[in-house]
Amino acid sequence: MRFCEFSKKEVVNISDGKCLGCTGDLLFDECHGRIQALVIRGPARWFGCFGCDSEYIVDWDRIVRIGPDVILVEVCPDKILKKR
Repeated sequence: MRFCEFSKKEVVNISDGKCLGCTGDLLFDECHGRIQALVIRGPARWFGCFGCDSEYIVDWDRIVRIGPDVILVEVCPDKILKKR
């Protein structure tokens, strides 16, 4: 799978069934050459007109399944939301 295909997938939390958003980026471990986490844009500010000021960081080991249209994760959304 190419990154451009991967980045178009929605990320859904199976703990509460909510969509966290679409994959925006990946975090890599430079020393070991492994993917560490998914980066997902956080909730939009003021109807999406001003972008967003936070993002979700989901550890790679929290991914339950990668399907053709969606990535399923199991996380607590409050613990993975980070301010930029």
